[in-house]
Amino acid sequence: MKATHCLVTGAAGFIGSHLVDRLLAQGLTVVGIDNLKLGRRDNLMAALGQPHFRFFEADFNDLAACRRILSSEAAGGRLDLVWHLAANSDIRAGVSDPDVDLRDTFLTTHNTLRLMREFGIPRIAFASTSAIYGQLDRPLTEDIGPLFPISNYGAMKLASEAAISAALESYLAQAWIFRFPNVIGGRATHGAIYDFVQKLKRNPAELEVLGDGTQEKPYFHVSELLDAMLFIVSNATEKLNVFNLGTTGSTTTVRRLAETVVAHFAPGAKIRYGTGNKGWVGDVPKFNYSIERLRRLGWSPNLTSDEALVRSVAEIVHESR
Repeated sequence: MKATHCLVTGAAGFIGSHLVDRLLAQGLTVVGIDNLKLGRRDNLMAALGQPHFRFFEADFNDLAACRRILSSEAAGGRLDLVWHLAANSDIRAGVSDPDVDLRDTFLTTHNTLRLMREFGIPRIAFASTSAIYGQLDRPLTEDIGPLFPISNYGAMKLASEAAISAALESYLAQAWIFRFPNVIGGRATHGAIYDFVQKLKRNPAELEVLGDGTQEKPYFHVSELLDAMLFIVSNATEKLNVFNLGTTGSTTTVRRLAETVVAHFAPGAKIRYGTGNKGWVGDVPKFNYSIERLRRLGWSPNLTSDEALVRSVAEIVHESR
């Protein structure tokens, strides 16, 4: 069944706003909800003037407010798919205050599912994360287990996956779970590139890097992330569909990332590295995905991790000028 009327949680965020634009371009009717804690209304400038988009500022931990919105928007069974992207995206904030991820990552999922049951919305597409895997020394495949996350963010995303799986047993018709790597691109509200640019705006002479720069991860451009998510929802037909999303066997070091940002934004700035191969508590210093399941379904990325980096740095630097 093709979705025609979608709800996007976290609609004004980095990925959510890009998704809203893409869904509207496909001719769908979209309802967006965001508490604007990290999301920005400016991210939705193109969408706000369109007749098939309605935006509401609300928090999914405020059930009464969200219930009022959905009582109108879901009337007559019109909403047929929820794209659930609302979550805390600052892993370090969740380390210093574990209530952040309980509230903004897990409870937003719990409340989304509760409202989906109440209003008869049958399907969910959920933004999960590589952080659920914890620290493993082999390519990450969807069937690895048991899983031991090392951050509260990863733990609450894994708990959210479990809640969705349980909901499929009683009232959901179908679910897609996307395990994201490091997603980068324009409209970023967080992440290493964004942080480096902000640091260089404050001090163009020097860039401080957390860790020794040897951290190595796959970076995935937001445009390809959306291509993959939309392809999966259209083509993966199991009741529960779980996919790693990312590049094919390519990774980028934080050292290369820092050098690329400096070259684009503040040529000549000195890069000062820290010690150890972790940027912060809960950081997984190195990982690589297997996306073989996604390739078998029929989709592969075009950009390598380094190519995605160069494109994203140019976009973020342009927005920051």
